[in-house]
Amino acid sequence: MARRWRPSHLVLVAGAAYLLLISLKFRRVLDLATSDLAATDAAFSSPSSSDHLPPLPVSTTTTTTTSTSPGNGNGNATLFQVQPFWHRYDRVSLPDIVARNRSALDRMTDDAWALGLTAWEDAAAFAGDPWELAAVDTATTDKCPSAVSVRARGRVVFLPCGLAAGSSVTVVGTPRAAHKEYVPQLARMRQGDGTVLVSQFMVELQGLRAVDGEDPPRILHLNPRLRGDWSQRPIIEHNTCYRMQWGSAQRCDGSPPEDNDDKVDGFTKCEKWIRDDVVDTKESKTTSWLKRFIGRAKKPAMTWPFPFVEDRLFVLTMQAGVEGFHIYVGGRHVTSFPYRPGFTLEDATGLFVKGDVDVHSVYATALPMSHPSFSLQQVLEMSEKWRTRPLPKDPVFLFIGILSASNHFAERMAVRKTWMQSSEVRSSKVVARFFVALILYWSSKFHSAWLYGFSLCVEWDDGSMNRKNNSRKEVNVMLKREAEYFGDIVILPFIDRYELVVLKTIAICEYGVQNLAAVHIMKCDDDTFVRVDVVVRHIKLNNGGRPLYMGNLNLLHRPLRMGKWTVTTEEWPEDIYPPYANGPGYVISGDIAKFVVSQHANQSLRLFKMEDVSMGLWVEKFNSTSPVKYSHSWKFCQYGCLENYYTAHYQSPRQMLCLWDKLVQGRASCCNYR
Repeated sequence: MARRWRPSHLVLVAGAAYLLLISLKFRRVLDLATSDLAATDAAFSSPSSSDHLPPLPVSTTTTTTTSTSPGNGNGNATLFQVQPFWHRYDRVSLPDIVARNRSALDRMTDDAWALGLTAWEDAAAFAGDPWELAAVDTATTDKCPSAVSVRARGRVVFLPCGLAAGSSVTVVGTPRAAHKEYVPQLARMRQGDGTVLVSQFMVELQGLRAVDGEDPPRILHLNPRLRGDWSQRPIIEHNTCYRMQWGSAQRCDGSPPEDNDDKVDGFTKCEKWIRDDVVDTKESKTTSWLKRFIGRAKKPAMTWPFPFVEDRLFVLTMQAGVEGFHIYVGGRHVTSFPYRPGFTLEDATGLFVKGDVDVHSVYATALPMSHPSFSLQQVLEMSEKWRTRPLPKDPVFLFIGILSASNHFAERMAVRKTWMQSSEVRSSKVVARFFVALILYWSSKFHSAWLYGFSLCVEWDDGSMNRKNNSRKEVNVMLKREAEYFGDIVILPFIDRYELVVLKTIAICEYGVQNLAAVHIMKCDDDTFVRVDVVVRHIKLNNGGRPLYMGNLNLLHRPLRMGKWTVTTEEWPEDIYPPYANGPGYVISGDIAKFVVSQHANQSLRLFKMEDVSMGLWVEKFNSTSPVKYSHSWKFCQYGCLENYYTAHYQSPRQMLCLWDKLVQGRASCCNYR
């Protein structure tokens, strides 16, 4: 009886044939696998890859080359020489100060230069690999707690790795009773004694400030006003603030929303609550029964009072959603606030509570365990194509000085990869450089640290202060290495402060005059996107052979004499400011820049802590002897972006890349996402 073939027999035969084939062709298979692996390695070692970064060189001489490790795609890189731009500081002077009377700005500047020179010497003396310094700091700080709680103390809570979608922060507190505050405007209007009862408090999610003297960014500003608002009603106000510039406020006053479709993650921006000035019309019993009978019964609406009451405990929860923040009080949704462009959740590294409130406890939950921005190797893309060209020997038409903070590595990298790749810059008709001061770091374990606007006396037993110290020292070291590799950074050896930004502006004028003989000089910030070709074209249209001052001009602006942004009569005795262009982007002609440099050299240049106002003052003085053409355009955007812009401000690195992609496609349109 013949044996029948089964399906299992066919499988065995196929398996035997496959093994025979493998045994005969095994060497060929190995050769193919080896060649594929080599191709994969070559792809990862291409210059465009940012995942494998070379160790930055230590030497600062232009004749030195560095042999980078295999797989980084850079080969031997010639380094740029990096030295501080100003080696000697001449004391700033104000005309109303007598010879031996030094101003607060003088003393502040002296301290900043003394500390800055020390910080530069320490950074220059560092002989190790900065990537190792960054790696050590990353290894000790990349783990963050998933929850933070603070009970019965303090109004500042540190959120080490910021927030993420789903994170929530709960504040338990009690609003204080209203108190009288004097309002000069009411007194001038002769309304009573000029006082008003006020009870309000602020809960803010803040980021880390980049410059001493400049307020940290407010990623969320929540301001419940129980009493004292100009509307004479209780309201809840939301806003954001970046580099001391506030956005447009979202005010919730208890009235029904005008647009029911304008929601955040499906939530209404402003819920309705009971108001004294709104009377609800009640239906009669007959009308109510009639509607029920015909099947049109109205769903009963729940109405609630204003969620905060003086001297009564509240539980406030702020939750981060997909599209914005959601505010709950006592477990009930009250308001929602959409995210603003340029602000990210991971930047919200601190909670700050102030005003007429007693804080009992704070709880933060569902926090991210790591921060995506800790590793500089994820930010700096060490590729030859992003390195700058040497300074041209011939005069340039336009020099662009970019104000930047020492730890703004991502912002500088975004500028290099976008508008600094324009044809005008690549052909050296236009030259751009970053102007960066240094950051101060501490040298002992016990410190009085300035964090989120409070002077805190703190001591870390787990060594975290040493990590903070290393982190700040790492910034200066990495800044020096970044300058050596890319060659587009001008280091100013003083400690960065908001009041001393004006010194950076003078440095831009001096660099453009002495190093480039620039026909025109432009000043902008590292979060400003510049359409270089359009700016050059606009300069040529408005030149006319006269000195030029071009930008978004302000006329008849007055200094604030009260409030947080007070300008004293000592600082500015006049009633109005001179015409001045907004700081995010303006242009001056080379003769004005030469005037600024010469006036500063003989100590006759009047300085003011607001650098854009200072430039307006200098141009006004120059205009008294040589008539200047003032050219105004709204397209030098002060806040955000406009269609067909010349410059766009407050642009995040991601927005920079988006704007550049649109320009390459021939569209000058905005990117309104975070």
